[in-house]
Amino acid sequence: MTKLILQTSNDWTRRKIESAIASERTLLQRALRKTEDKVNAFERKHGNLDRASLYGKIDDMEMLEWEGEIEVLQKMREQLASLQEIAIEYQ
Repeated sequence: MTKLILQTSNDWTRRKIESAIASERTLLQRALRKTEDKVNAFERKHGNLDRASLYGKIDDMEMLEWEGEIEVLQKMREQLASLQEIAIEYQ
């Protein structure tokens, strides 16, 4: 868990910080959905998905793109989880 401690009595500042975190979460969720759509489309098209079974059956660049999307998807999920676990404490 990440704890963010804000020492301010300014409501505007509080709202801005909360809004910035919420905006980042929203952008990340949208990017995550788009990437999931790409991965799902690839998986529907090619079925059984592991490098060994796809080798030689599809274009190498297509396989690299799929693998890259999988890596990006994992990183975005980690980042989103990190943002979602932020607890803001005001003092």
